[in-house]
Amino acid sequence: MFCGAVGSAPLHREYAMRLALLADIHGNLPALEAVLYELERLQPDQVILDGDLINAVPFSAEVIDLVRARDWVVVRGNHEFYYLDYGTARAQPGTQDPVRWGQLHWLVERISPDQAAYLGMLPDERTLFLPGTQPVRVCHGVPGRNRVGFYMEQPAEAMARELASIGEQTVVSAHTHVQVDRHIRVQPGSVVDLYSDPHRDTPPPLDGEQHWHVVNPGSVGLPLNGDPTAQFAILDSVPEAAEPGGWHATHYRVAYDRRPALEAFFTTGVWVPGDVITELFYWELVTAEPEIVRFYRWARAHGQDVDQDVEAAFHAYKTATQREHYVQARDPRRVADRS
Repeated sequence: MFCGAVGSAPLHREYAMRLALLADIHGNLPALEAVLYELERLQPDQVILDGDLINAVPFSAEVIDLVRARDWVVVRGNHEFYYLDYGTARAQPGTQDPVRWGQLHWLVERISPDQAAYLGMLPDERTLFLPGTQPVRVCHGVPGRNRVGFYMEQPAEAMARELASIGEQTVVSAHTHVQVDRHIRVQPGSVVDLYSDPHRDTPPPLDGEQHWHVVNPGSVGLPLNGDPTAQFAILDSVPEAAEPGGWHATHYRVAYDRRPALEAFFTTGVWVPGDVITELFYWELVTAEPEIVRFYRWARAHGQDVDQDVEAAFHAYKTATQREHYVQARDPRRVADRS
């Protein structure tokens, strides 16, 4: 098994606290097990799991049980809410459609009542006040909006607008399935919309410099940065003079055998004819690229109505782009068969 640190190397000094940051497991038990093996070597003081334990790879129930057995700090992500909101007035529009939301229907039948209660009692965010360190805010997206995420190439101004209501300097976010380590500063006099008053004509100016250190550990189970490894991060507490906010991030990527996870799509019964999203999840596990987003963007650009007939739109997408052949050429199951 290979594990590599990505980006800047960890600072070679004594630390007061070491945190492991995990996120976006998405039911990928083999990937989580590979990360656990590496955590044994790194010996963090605490493990923080920033949402989306479930949905996509068909080991969600097993992932819940593994996480519940450990003394981890866990918050919910948007995929927990897809499950918890299903069948209620809070549900996403169209979730009763077994074609577009087939995997969610499958998941509802397989998560036990006690597992569901565990997910239902998780908080949506946490603020960590650890001895000798500066506070850390943990949320799957940003507070109150779990589908907002950050990217390395995102303009600083756009990130500052999303972060403006957060008082803590270090912010752990997830959701985008890409690793991020950004320091965002707003100088005196800059204008940032605080989203505090929807009736305000102009947003208020900030009185002094604000700073946020944004860390996304990447996705354990379904990375979308082109690298199909299990990804996570370590936060080491350091003096403020060494890094603003008092925490230094080191990103890790762990290679593992994806074939058992891919095989489970066929052996567990999650894959049924016409379930477009499950097939796209499979593609994402193969390519580590945003296959779902790519399909939806293509459909919009080519006048395909996904809401009315997602199967027809996906068939047209496959025919026009030949994307399926790209995926098949990279599928470890098929590559193994050819070798």
